Amino acid sequence: MAAKIAGRRGGGDDDMVEAHEINVTPFIDVMLVLLIIFMVAAPLATVDVGVDLPASTAEPQQRPDKPVFVSLKPDLSLALGEDIVPRDALVPALDAATGGNKDERIFLRADKAVSYGDLMAAMNLLRDAGYLKVALVGLDGHAAQP
Repeated sequence: MAAKIAGRRGGGDDDMVEAHEINVTPFIDVMLVLLIIFMVAAPLATVDVGVDLPASTAEPQQRPDKPVFVSLKPDLSLALGEDIVPRDALVPALDAATGGNKDERIFLRADKAVSYGDLMAAMNLLRDAGYLKVALVGLDGHAAQP
């Protein structure tokens, strides 16, 4: 609570008069700290959620005339179209297949037995090569079995 000193400069009347104003600075500080805590904590709240993704029932997009497929087989070998390609030769083979066009969409398909980490490694390989438009290929939701 704040107080104002009333009286003369000479020190005659030393009565303290209460100030009837609310100091809102600490309230604002607490609210800003809480806001920052919630902004940081909100994205972390979904980390421990178990994920069992269903098959997609979205309408398939129109396929280009000559799609470029990169396949990740169960033995983790890569294939460009129908040809098996070593990992270190994938980038030059992609450049030849796309004519050096890094904006062309690459269709990545992987076997069910391939782990998520291995799929991400293949996607990182494509990203490091400069191919940022990667589409994941899956079964149609109507044909998928539970």
